[in-house]
Amino acid sequence: MQQAWIGDAVLLLYARRKVLGDIGKLDAAMCARLTSNQFLSSFGEPTKVEAEIGRVYEQGGLEAAFLWIEERLLPLFQRQEENRLRKNLRR
Repeated sequence: MQQAWIGDAVLLLYARRKVLGDIGKLDAAMCARLTSNQFLSSFGEPTKVEAEIGRVYEQGGLEAAFLWIEERLLPLFQRQEENRLRKNLRR
């Protein structure tokens, strides 16, 4: 459980930095989508995913954890965001 709590914090920091870097402003909704249990459940039980991020962080530090997130979670998130934008444009 401790690793999941650490992993959750690392994921939140990653999400905030990613959102700020990509769009240049705060977007709490986008950050929430990236860190939500609904999104994480695409990869398995959310607490287990967060615990894995926590383990990677403990073994390799912040950059290793960020790389893990970028390689494993970010591709699906980016596809979902593109689909969400397309749906909003059709409305």
